[in-house]
Amino acid sequence: MAKNSSKHSEEVNAPLAHGATVLPLVTIDDYNNELRDKNGFVGDNANKETFQQKLDDWRKHVRKFGDDPIGKVATAKLSKKKIEALLKGDDMEAAALVMGAVEDFAQAFAEVIGKFLKDKRWGKTERIVVGGGFRQSRFGELTIARTMVLLKAAGINIEVVPIVHHPDEAGLIGSVHLMPPWMFKGYEAMLAVDIGGTNVRAGVVEFGKEKAPHFADARVWESVIWRHANDEPSRSATIEKLAAMLQGLIDKAEKANLKPAPIIGIGCPGIIKADGSIERGGQNLPGGNWESDSFNLPAALIKAIPEIGDHSTFVMMHNDAVVQGLSQIAFMQDVSRWAVLTIGTGLGNAHFTNREGMKAR
Repeated sequence: MAKNSSKHSEEVNAPLAHGATVLPLVTIDDYNNELRDKNGFVGDNANKETFQQKLDDWRKHVRKFGDDPIGKVATAKLSKKKIEALLKGDDMEAAALVMGAVEDFAQAFAEVIGKFLKDKRWGKTERIVVGGGFRQSRFGELTIARTMVLLKAAGINIEVVPIVHHPDEAGLIGSVHLMPPWMFKGYEAMLAVDIGGTNVRAGVVEFGKEKAPHFADARVWESVIWRHANDEPSRSATIEKLAAMLQGLIDKAEKANLKPAPIIGIGCPGIIKADGSIERGGQNLPGGNWESDSFNLPAALIKAIPEIGDHSTFVMMHNDAVVQGLSQIAFMQDVSRWAVLTIGTGLGNAHFTNREGMKAR
């Protein structure tokens, strides 16, 4: 009997399944870790609300002895752009308030990371990449750098770095790693979706140059975003809107002579079961009841968009932090064990081990 080629073996070793723990280039050691301590979920100490609280605390201290240099606007209503402007502005006292929050948040974040690293699934972690909306700001990048300094000062030799792609695009680009590259042969791009508690984003991801290893130059060719929090839609209305967004992108790609594969990759909060249903963690998704036994998002999308081009639609779904982390694969070839933490409304997390001997496409 003829021996299987190494290429064929790679395909067999990464079975196609939603929420898979073995992918073509990495093994997923852990994701959606709901780590707890005596005070509750550890991740609650490092999210968007935590940073706002740190900044608000500093403002309260200053008000005891004079005027608040930031003014009367509530901390929760300060946009990232406004906080960025304060940090870069001429008012040194306002900038110092932001820096105080950066320091306090970095202290909390370093403590959270330290607790994750004690989990055996996170053992021997060499690098942690930080994504999520918080990363896309100067104060976010300062926090990430300060966190690494604090960890090293505590004797924990680990890199903590910002995710390479814009977090919004990373949540789409990572989908290219959910499936083996042979599925993309003859195509130039694929469709990707990132579903969150506030927004739904859909895009066309170009694979980039054939010779670029591990899709290193993959990019978002076009994307659309829907802030569903403003509309409070039902679950069925959300699927209808998402299908319309995707169909619009398909039409646009075809008009531009960009040939998308008949594949849709989805990043979605929660624990994703092999059949594409959500086991838990989808409670903040629009309309509710996404964890119902009678609902399956991949099946619903295939029903709404049965074909892309001349072929039947194929959908693959995984956790949103996992997908955002996967966008980093091309930049993680110098380490073996690494993780992603996404700072947003919550703290998304996933841990990876690079698979040895995996070839670039």
